[in-house]
Amino acid sequence: MTDSLAKRSVPQPGGYRDITPADLAQAGYPGRLIDVREPAEFTGELGHLPKAELVPLATLAAAAASWSRDAELILICRSGNRSARAAQLLSSMGFRKLYNLSGGMQAHNAAGLPITRS
Repeated sequence: MTDSLAKRSVPQPGGYRDITPADLAQAGYPGRLIDVREPAEFTGELGHLPKAELVPLATLAAAAASWSRDAELILICRSGNRSARAAQLLSSMGFRKLYNLSGGMQAHNAAGLPITRS
């Protein structure tokens, strides 16, 4: 795991770690940003993180089947609940470098951090 993310994150029983939006921003958004919301949410009022990839939760298992199990993945949703479920799913598939954005895009926006809507 990236030392900067590991130091800033909190281990969870589901095989992933929670990280706050501020700590993720301070770490420079390392890793692959996976947004598990629906397309309308991704481009909606909360926006999304720059460089985030949209992979709706319902399609995640199929999409992740070909991903490297060593990839560092930061999972994002609206409030942090769907992304926590996504992290648990990926953990069960053998992924070990998983981070859930605690509070999701709601917390990210509340912290005044950069977003995009395109």
